[in-house]
Formats: sequence, C-alpha cells, structure tokens
Amino acid sequence: PDYVMMLIIAGLTALGLIMIYSASAPRLDAAGVARTQQMIRQGIFVILGGIVFLVASSISDRNWRLLTPWIYGGTLLLLIAVLSPIGALRQGAQRWISLGLFDLQPSEVAKPAVILAIAALLAPVTENKMKWIRIVRTFGLVALPAVLIFLQPDLGTMLVFGFVTVVMLFMAGTTGRQIALLGLGALLALILAIELDILAEYQLDRLTGFLNPGEQTLSINYNQNQSQIAIGSGGMFGQGLFQAPQTNLAFVPSQTTDFIFTAVGEQLGFAGGAIVIVAFTVLVWRTLIIAAAARDRFGQLVAVGVGAMIAFHVFVNIGMTVGLLPVTGLPLPFLSFGGSFY
Repeated sequence: PDYVMMLIIAGLTALGLIMIYSASAPRLDAAGVARTQQMIRQGIFVILGGIVFLVASSISDRNWRLLTPWIYGGTLLLLIAVLSPIGALRQGAQRWISLGLFDLQPSEVAKPAVILAIAALLAPVTENKMKWIRIVRTFGLVALPAVLIFLQPDLGTMLVFGFVTVVMLFMAGTTGRQIALLGLGALLALILAIELDILAEYQLDRLTGFLNPGEQTLSINYNQNQSQIAIGSGGMFGQGLFQAPQTNLAFVPSQTTDFIFTAVGEQLGFAGGAIVIVAFTVLVWRTLIIAAAARDRFGQLVAVGVGAMIAFHVFVNIGMTVGLLPVTGLPLPFLSFGGSFY
C-alpha cells in the first residue's frame, strides 16, 4: 500500500469533518437540530468509503478490466433511471435517486466508470501516434453518459469528463497536434451550443458572471462574492477554529459542499489553505507514481485518469471560491459533504 497517499487522504478527510462541523453547526443550531448531525452523517460516509476502498483494493487490474463493461452498462442504466420519475428534482436539477437513508447521485458514480471504460478501450494501443478512429471511439464512449448528465443538467461533471478524456488520450499516445485540433473542435462546439441556445441562460450567466464580480451581486455573483469575503477575512493565519464570523453567521451558501474551502480559508487563513493545496498536489503526484509503477497499460491509464479527476476538481473548486473561475458546482475531494462523491 502507498502509505503516503493513505496518510494524506486520512488527513484531508479529518480536516473535512472538522470544516463540515464548523460550517454546519450554526445553521443546525438555528434550525433546532443537533450540531453534529452533518458531521456524523459524513463520518458514516467515510466509514462506508473506507470499506469500498478496501474491497476495491483487493480486486486485481485484470478483474477490474473484465468488470468494466458491466460497470459502464450499469452506470448508463442509473443515469437513465435518474431522469425517470424515480429521480428526485431539486432546485431545477434532477440528479439524485432517493434510497431512504441517503441519496445516490449517479453522475458521481459515472466518473470512475468512465475512467475504467476509457482505460479498457485505450489499453491495447501500442502505436506511438493515436489513430483518429480510436479517438472518435473514445469520445463516443464518453458521449453516452455525458449527454445523459447534460440533461439533468450537470455541466460541471461534463467538464470533468472532457478534461479526464483528453489527459488519458494524451497518456495513451495522442499527439500535441491532435490535442490542439480537439481543443479547436471543443471551442467551435461551445460557440455552436451558445448560438443554438443549447445552454440555458442561467448556465451562461454562471460561466461568465465571475468576469464581472461587481454586477448582479445579489443574484448570480452572490455566492462567489461571499466566498471571497470569507477567504479574504482569514488573512495569513485565519480567524481561528470556530471563530470565523462569515462561517458562524452563515453568510456563505452551500458552505459544507461546493464552498467548503471558504471555511478553511477563513478559519485557517492563507497558511491553512496552502497546506491543503500542497496535500492535494502530493496526492496527485502519488497517483502518477502509481501509474509509473503499474504492471500493465490498463492500470497505468486508470491511475492517470484518477489523478486527472482529482486535479481538475481541486483546481476548479478552489479557483471558483477565490473568483478565478466560474461557479460550476464541483465539490472538493475528501472535504466536501456528500456520500456519492466521497
């Protein structure tokens, strides 16, 4: 086992539990609910996640490869099911299947499923230059779940798919020129989507609102503005654990999920936030070490895909909270509240 990786994951998870408690306790107090409710719920997800980790670690790469078609097919069925009447509609999005004790979010399950599927497709490639037919097949493989997720709608997860796919294609032998052509195609597709009104107006507003933070401060840019105030007030070493006014007074919306990094920045300051970023950097580095030591091409590509997924989530989530990137609803690994994502 990679003890460095396990130690970092344990540390980030412990910090996440503390931050979830600090961000949720005042809100739960006001609602007359036990202050520890969300932290305990997340703790249960941590235990379940640990069990899944141990089980998954005991399965060989060969068996994962054999299971991939079933995992991919099952994921497609879940993505179809969530769009049916059994899917829960909340805040204009239909992304969850209620299972009583918790809500399953199939789009989160789809991320590792897509990584496995891409790895299985690209593992047999031996040529130095990727053939275009293989690239097209890869994007076709990703397009099926991506379209279903777009209908929920969940733009953030689609962006994760795009980044992970390009990174895995590059690792499998796609040239820089081919990547550049794919980027140009993506840009043209985005322009076409805007011209044909495929993207909803609120999605465009969220993607462009961060460019004008002084406008729509009580609507589109409210969350991001409050996030920047909270992080900025933390200074170098923070306001102190459980002493942060923005967090304690519940000024930051979705603080236990998408904006959990604001609790870190306000309470632990720049120093605490920097340590979290360094921890994630080492975590991604360890995934690349695992990829380099993999016994076969499939395992190598899976490790690279997981590293790319974590890196993209961290970059976009933290960039979103400090106003450098648009709000896309991507949570922060091991810190954000949520069962399916953990």
